[in-house]
Amino acid sequence: MGLTSFFKNLFGSTKESASELATSAENTFEQAKEATAPYIEKVETFAEETIDKVKEVSEPIIDRASDYADKAKETVSEYADKASEAISDVIDSVKEKTAALTSDESPELITETVVDASEIGDEDDGKA
Repeated sequence: MGLTSFFKNLFGSTKESASELATSAENTFEQAKEATAPYIEKVETFAEETIDKVKEVSEPIIDRASDYADKAKETVSEYADKASEAISDVIDSVKEKTAALTSDESPELITETVVDASEIGDEDDGKA
């Protein structure tokens, strides 16, 4: 029976130790949470202030970028119109030149009959 009571005491004390350790860890976690609460609030305040500062600083930059984008859009639009006109002129010119070539003058077809002299010589050799 001494062995049985030894194991009961050993495992019983381990169970109590684990329970005490869990309670101690829970208390330590609560204390850490309480200790870090002011720092968390400071970090939140700092983040909010930083975001506000970034918004203030970036507003004029965004406005300038928007103005620049509008000017760029106007310039591109102007050049797009000019390019469209130039392409239209080129197309009209090509149409005129091809119409002049195809309608006024019909090309003359030249045909030529070619006789192979070696075939004629072969026929003479067979008859002679």
